[in-house]
Amino acid sequence: MSVTLTPAAARHVARFIANRGQGAGVRLGVRNAGCSGMAYKLEYADQQAPGDVVFEEHGVKLFVDPKSLPFLDGTELDYVRDGLNETFKFNNPQEKDRCGCGESFRV
Repeated sequence: MSVTLTPAAARHVARFIANRGQGAGVRLGVRNAGCSGMAYKLEYADQQAPGDVVFEEHGVKLFVDPKSLPFLDGTELDYVRDGLNETFKFNNPQEKDRCGCGESFRV
């Protein structure tokens, strides 16, 4: 099982952590939400939580809780700019469907 970060996502996370002055990486998971069933959750992490599976790409650590990992296996976390908008983008090959508003997905 694996989860990866693009160079753009890693640069953004590293820059944020450097500006913040602390942090160990980013934590990625899923939660039940929305009309399609699941939503991604992403937050900066100051330390590894017990049980976290750790991936490292481009010098940045990505922490994933074991319950979320089966739904995230193969996911690539990217950071994209579109005009004035900037956001993280989840490229998950397991996604079967997304709700119309883009808040949730189904595997």
